[in-house]
Amino acid sequence: MRQTNAAASPLPPSEVVARLDQSLPASGLYGDLESGAKGSRAPFRLSPQPIGVSPATLDRIERLGPLLADFYRAAGRLYQDSVRGNVAGWPAKLLDAGKSEFVISLARRNRLRNRFPLVIRPDLMLTEQGAILATELDSVPGGLGVLQALRDGYSRAGLESVGAPLAESFKSGLVAQAGIGDPFVAIVVSEEGDAYRPELTALAEELCRLGLRCRAVWPDELEFDDAGVWLGAPGRGPKVDLIYRFFELFDLENVPGAESMFKAMQARQVVITPPPRAPLEEKLLLALFHHPELTGFWERQLGDDSFAALRQHLPPTWVIDPTPLPPFAAIDPPLTSAGRPVRRWRDLCGATQRGRRMVIKPSGFSPQAWGSRGVTIGHDVPAPEWGDALEAAMVAFEQSPHVLQPYFASRRFSVQWFDMDQNRLRDSRVRGRFSPYFIDSGEDVQLAGILATACPDSSKILHGMADAVMAPVAQDPESPL
Repeated sequence: MRQTNAAASPLPPSEVVARLDQSLPASGLYGDLESGAKGSRAPFRLSPQPIGVSPATLDRIERLGPLLADFYRAAGRLYQDSVRGNVAGWPAKLLDAGKSEFVISLARRNRLRNRFPLVIRPDLMLTEQGAILATELDSVPGGLGVLQALRDGYSRAGLESVGAPLAESFKSGLVAQAGIGDPFVAIVVSEEGDAYRPELTALAEELCRLGLRCRAVWPDELEFDDAGVWLGAPGRGPKVDLIYRFFELFDLENVPGAESMFKAMQARQVVITPPPRAPLEEKLLLALFHHPELTGFWERQLGDDSFAALRQHLPPTWVIDPTPLPPFAAIDPPLTSAGRPVRRWRDLCGATQRGRRMVIKPSGFSPQAWGSRGVTIGHDVPAPEWGDALEAAMVAFEQSPHVLQPYFASRRFSVQWFDMDQNRLRDSRVRGRFSPYFIDSGEDVQLAGILATACPDSSKILHGMADAVMAPVAQDPESPL
């Protein structure tokens, strides 16, 4: 299957790639100037063209934005109703597992019940069977600055990509969340997220060029007094109206001033987005969506059409709960291995390589949930390692629930990339992860671009790496995708 694109740049490939490279932060990305080509700012491969998808595929991806925004709203309602006893209490108990009383109290605040993530980024797999599956949802996503820079670089080379202008859309969303006309925005990047600081700093600079007062800052650059949050000394530096939170809720102990930020939020002195609603950052939500006891709830909240559409995009997911089943009970939705029903998690420990085409992931509130840490792909590891991963997930259930999903192979295609060391074009067979960035302002949901990560087709885990091509997506009527 060959990648094609609707248009080619009038510039030679070497010049296109040079412009792309110059569009990236000079300090490099992800703290890495070593893994890419010599002298390149990119720790991944660059293509002289965006990656093309068909109009039909693009339409299906665009429709996902409003669906996922509705899903987040329904998930928030499920948690609140579960806490209040309006539905079964076990979903809230599951979503609260391993969290401090402080984090739980934030999630339960009535003031936040209508606050949802500004940026919605699903990780999509385009399967050989034609499905588009959102295997994960990320509301604190990296890649915004990378996508902005790459789209800008291609545009300078005469190549356009899909989506509204990213920085402008993000700016509008931030202003809408702040609720005032000329807010000062602090993009707060923790030490844990430091690898993303160059791209977020570059994005903040672009937002400034668009007229938004904005800085990417360390948490300890913020100071607090009775009037609110300040960048620098209170009364001297600018007063912060909105914090864009680029730190995880599991990491609050390592974020200086985190508690003060949230106290200022509770006092209505600052707005924080994404809101500190930990249940909305759990992969457990995918399992709850498919749980038969909750089907009626999801149908009522989403409506029949949206519920049916999401069933096509959210893959079956199970919580690895070690609680023994009664003799006549079964796992539902049905879970099978090599065609046989699974009734105990330990039944999977001895599964054949074919029978363990499954993935184990930490749900969310854990350092192991960052990136691809903690992910175990059953058929890619020896049986003992798979069994150990299952046992570890069961042991961790009370503090850090894990989920299991079927393994979905992304569709193969070919992509061109420019070998900067050899000064020549090369072709590679790849599998792709497609990450659309939707901006949910509360008024509407706008697609602000799609970042494709095309990894060698032997890769089981699809993520940014030195031998991956990363590029925005363009519409291409001739694309096989």
